Order: sequence, then structure tokens, then C-alpha cells
Amino acid sequence: MVISPFQIDIDKAILEDLRSRLLATRWPDQLDGSDWIYGTNVDYLKELVSYWINEFDWFAQQEMLNNFQHFTTIVEGHDVHFIKEDGKGPKPMPLVITHGWPSTILEMYKIIPMLADPASYGGSENDSFDVIAPSLPGYGFSGKPLKAGMDVEGVAALWTTLMTDNLGYPKFASHGGDIGAGVTSQLGRNHADRLIGIHLTSVTRPDPYLGEGSRPLTLAEKAHVAQRQDWQDNEGGYAHVHGTKPQTLSYGLNDSPAGLAAWIVEKYRTWSDCAGDVEKRFSKNELLTNITIYWATQTINTSVRMYYENRRNNWVVGPNDKVQTPTGVAIFPFDLATPPREWAERSYDIRSWTEMPQGGHFAAMEEPELLVEDIRSFFRPLR
Repeated sequence: MVISPFQIDIDKAILEDLRSRLLATRWPDQLDGSDWIYGTNVDYLKELVSYWINEFDWFAQQEMLNNFQHFTTIVEGHDVHFIKEDGKGPKPMPLVITHGWPSTILEMYKIIPMLADPASYGGSENDSFDVIAPSLPGYGFSGKPLKAGMDVEGVAALWTTLMTDNLGYPKFASHGGDIGAGVTSQLGRNHADRLIGIHLTSVTRPDPYLGEGSRPLTLAEKAHVAQRQDWQDNEGGYAHVHGTKPQTLSYGLNDSPAGLAAWIVEKYRTWSDCAGDVEKRFSKNELLTNITIYWATQTINTSVRMYYENRRNNWVVGPNDKVQTPTGVAIFPFDLATPPREWAERSYDIRSWTEMPQGGHFAAMEEPELLVEDIRSFFRPLR
């Protein structure tokens, strides 16, 4: 299979058009004192957009990202973009790491070098990985899905082909969070013969088997079920729109960069361990680099469409159905859900379980050191 070098190179005309649209933003009203109660705060968004117009340097961010080794290849007819950083150690383990939504490949920029070259970050060269970090189909620099149905199960099949046929690894390891956790779980489920192990920061899916013959829910599991329902009621509206009418939403988000920023930045604030101040965890440059990737590649529509596809292929575990691949889990306290270990053990072969002291949904950006050490520790005995 042909592997082609790739460089990120956004046309200046796209950025000039972006600036014009930002300058022409029609701002909505906001009730006095409402802060973020109704969604993204208009004062903060005006501040962010002003920075985007007057101070943000896309080309500096592009240069930073291009310091990684980027490639594209065709996988089962799909154009897949990925970063590949070879491990610096005696026997690097191949590891595919998958981002989620509303992230892009930027989510992984802190942990890629730490995983590939542990000795440069206070670790042992014996823990090195060949790190492969693809952009999900329809996200950022990967091509858009060729037809309906590209869900996490389909992506897992693509990643297996990418890692084995295109890159030549007989077996490999995998890590992911959010949608990336869904992809990683499906790798462990459907491609166990190719997997060394899987590491997750989310185990809310699949829904475990709770029917006849299953053990009763523990108090902690009952609390988890109640917490998930409360979250769906109060924070899950975005996912319902993504999963039912993604096309309708995308006309606004693909046309208004301020609207796109509002839709995305609210998630970084709500889902992170930031105590209400999003910039305690993410700089304006990080937020805007991620948003600009969506804008420049026009992939917000195809990214949210994956929710629709996943909704129509919901994975429910049967009475004898379990992910048999060795599984490590890192639970960050401000993630969307923090299930107890016994909940995950219904669906996975849990070998390692770590409850972190801080951090939220975007662990690779919020707490890269904690996440990387947990990945190293989990895979160490599997080498």
C-alpha cells in the first residue's frame, strides 16, 4: 500500500474568508447575569472571536503541527490521514490512538512525543511506542466517508487494515477516549486476534447485559445509571441533535465560524476540569487551532454525522458477549461519566483500573502526564 508524506497547508484565501465572516458576525442577545446558563456566554465568545481576528496566528500553529510526521494512505477506498512517530527504544510497541468529538488530531499533540520517546520525558526507553494517530474519517485531514454507515465499528475495521496491511504490524495496541473509546472497544471486540490490548478513558458503551442471569446492580452501579440519565437530561441535547438531524445543524455551523466556535468551546468548558474557566485547561490558541481545522476542512457536518451512524448501530452486549481483549481503564473525575469498575467488568476483561485525582473528558490535553503513565503501565506486562 502507498504511504504518502503529507503537510498541513491551509490556503490563505480560506483564512481571509474566515476573517471576513468573523468581522460580519451578527451577535445574539443574552440575558443580564445569565453567564453560561443558556449555553456559550456571549461576552466570552466575543473575546475569543476578537482574539481569532486580531492575534491568532494559524500559520504558527500549522508549523507546530507539521513538526510531526504526517502521512496519508488509502484504506479500503478511504483517504486516511495520520501522524506516525517511530518509537525511540529497543522494541517499540505499535499503538494507534484515536481522538473523539469535538476534537481533532490536535487532541493528541502533547502525548504523541511522550509515548514515542519516553526517555526524553522522564520515562524508560523500554516503554516506547510507535505512535499512529489517525484523523477519524470525516474529521480534519482525513477524507469524508464515501457512503452512509461509517460508525465506530466501521472505523475499527479501517484501523485494523491501516495497522496490519498498510503499515505492516501483525499485532498492535490501541487507546482512545470519547468516540475514540468506541473505536478502540470495537477493535477489542471484533479484531481481538490483532490486538495486544486496549486502553480507554471511557467505558459508558457498550451497554452491558443486565437481563436474566446477570448479577444485580450494586449501589455504585445504580448511582452510575442515575448519573448518566441526569447527564442525558441536562447535557445530552447536542448528542440528540447530532444523532437525529446532523445535516440541519451543519448549515449553520459550516457557514458561521462564530457559531462553530460557540458549539465547540462550550463542550471544552463543560466537559473539562476547569471550574468554569475554560482557559485554565486550554489556551485560546489550542481552542482556535482545533476550531480552525474544522472550519478550513469543512468537516463539522461529517464529524457530527457519526453520531447518527452510531445511534443506528447501537452496541448492546448479550449474555455471553464480552470484549475479550485485555483492557486498561483510566477514569478522570470530571469526565462525562465515572462508572465503577464492576460496571465495566460486565463488558470488558479489565486488567487495570485507575481513578485519577484530577482531569476531565479531554485527558490527553488536560492531564497528559497522568494519561501517558497509565498507558505505559498498562501495556508494560503485555510487551
